[in-house]
Amino acid sequence: EVQLVESGGGLVQPGGSLRLSCAASGFSFSSSGMTWVRQAPGKGLEWVSYINSDGSVTTYASPVKDRFTVSRDNAKNTLYLQMNSLKPEDTGVYHCANALGIRGQGTQVTVSS
Repeated sequence: EVQLVESGGGLVQPGGSLRLSCAASGFSFSSSGMTWVRQAPGKGLEWVSYINSDGSVTTYASPVKDRFTVSRDNAKNTLYLQMNSLKPEDTGVYHCANALGIRGQGTQVTVSS
């Protein structure tokens, strides 16, 4: 059974940082490109970032480029999202997803003073 468990969210002030983690199991993590998506309150899913299977290729949505960094540790079956210079518009539930589009339950990120 595929399991994706996100953690690391929380309440942070504008300009602050958070590091999200996504623990994966039940599939070949090291062979799978991975994606972060988010959902702001009352809005649809928004793609945030992608990383290929060995971490050599990363892409970012324009709103987060130069502020967020995606990485992975295939030995630990874990995906990360380092988020810096956070803004209120980054508030939402962040999910990781595998190449089949299976998502975890997500972790809440709230950026507010």
